[in-house]
Amino acid sequence: MPLPAPSTHEGRAALDAVLTDPAKALAAFDFDGTLAPIVDDPRTSAPYPGIVDRLVDLAGRLGTIAVVTGRPADTALRLGGLDRVPGIIVLGHYGAERWMDGRVVAADPPPGVALVRSELPVLIDSLDAPEGTWIEDKGRSLAVHTRRTADPEAALTLLAPHLSALAERAGLRVEPGRMVIELRPQGVDKGEALSALVDERAAGAVLYAGDDLGDLPAFEAVTRLRTTGVPGLTVCSSSSEVTEVADAADLVVPGPGGLAEFLGDVADALNRR
Repeated sequence: MPLPAPSTHEGRAALDAVLTDPAKALAAFDFDGTLAPIVDDPRTSAPYPGIVDRLVDLAGRLGTIAVVTGRPADTALRLGGLDRVPGIIVLGHYGAERWMDGRVVAADPPPGVALVRSELPVLIDSLDAPEGTWIEDKGRSLAVHTRRTADPEAALTLLAPHLSALAERAGLRVEPGRMVIELRPQGVDKGEALSALVDERAAGAVLYAGDDLGDLPAFEAVTRLRTTGVPGLTVCSSSSEVTEVADAADLVVPGPGGLAEFLGDVADALNRR
């Protein structure tokens, strides 16, 4: 099948650069909502069928394959079976952790994480949060999920100001997402992580795919990289829950299934060349 055309000139130029010189290209992906469909319980998340096989195919052609996720790196690896992808780099906790060649490298989390871990359950109880609200402890951050409540948006509205106040007191930042609010350390985001990896790998072109608000800094990093002469393509794995990411993307595909199809098309195009 022919490749779908990005809607922007910059996106089309970047896709052509990836296909023309794949050995210098870097392709990076968010995990939840991008490689894996969103599920009610993120502990049961799994990649879209066949999408890891697509990454395996591309790993032999592209210079770098990476996953940039808010999850711990080893969690994404375990849930996704990503260690099947030769040479993959997994940047966990928005870039605060790095898995490569079977080893995770990470600095200690700031003390504010322990404070939030101690106080967050008491706060949730005191607010009489709706049934189905639950806390996910990611080690370096904590997230409050409302997807399993009767009215997830109303639950987020109730919790948001109190979580923001706790994060400020702990010296952390608030990261909103799809029916979730995460309290995480300052100073790291997917944009910084992606930019550093592109520089480290001396990438000649970059592709980044994501689906949520936490991916917008990576999209912005791609835009900045273009000004330095690195062609960049942003891909949105779309959903009805977050429209801002689709608005910012060069190419929109229908969720992880659409991304799997797109990656298969890229592999086919490289084979033809």
